[in-house]
Amino acid sequence: MKVRKNGRVVSVAVIIACAVSPDGRREIIGMGIGESEAKAFWLAFLLSLKARGLEGVKRVISDSHSGLKAAIRQVFSTSGQHCRVHFMRNVLGRVSRTSQSVVRAALQQVFVQTGEKSAHATWREVAAQREKRFPAVTEMMDEAEEDVLAYFGLPKAHRVKIHSTNTLERLNKEVKRRADVVGIFPNEESIMRLLDALLTEQNEEWLLQKRYLPQHNMAEREQTAEKEVIDALPISA
Repeated sequence: MKVRKNGRVVSVAVIIACAVSPDGRREIIGMGIGESEAKAFWLAFLLSLKARGLEGVKRVISDSHSGLKAAIRQVFSTSGQHCRVHFMRNVLGRVSRTSQSVVRAALQQVFVQTGEKSAHATWREVAAQREKRFPAVTEMMDEAEEDVLAYFGLPKAHRVKIHSTNTLERLNKEVKRRADVVGIFPNEESIMRLLDALLTEQNEEWLLQKRYLPQHNMAEREQTAEKEVIDALPISA
């Protein structure tokens, strides 16, 4: 968004955080504005969410912004989920247009897997097969495997809703549409007023809709999380 600041027109980033509560409902839990998306900005934003009572974060879905990933680890000590859609877009941006359909089809072989082990095995197989012709793709896959496939560790009923940031993408489009009507905002407070009205409206709409994630599956997720903790404990002698 563009805003007047100290006699100049500057661009600012608008940040929105959305969460799924323990009862399976979506809720917008925070918003922020900043001129930079460096780690310091993300860190301050996440700390503000924590200060307002956010806890029990199981997973954070985002793009692969390094500053954000570092801030997530520092504040919540949890794993991230690299948005599958963003990853696919980034990979296809590294190959020629004529090769995109081949690379897309290869990656889809991974995403149609139903089990975590088979997904990782197929991922590594695809990466190895593409190394000679598309070394940049293989490099990206090697670096992103754990983050992109993290959702396979969740209950199957959750995966289709968790593997990407589609919910936020749709919301961001609506924010942009309304911001374009204004053009240049007179100050940051006017941006916050627009966001507050829009996001309050969205929260009320979500409250009336059915649960985003089935509640019985949320209980299954809690059991899975407990097992992950138990599995991580060292075996005593």
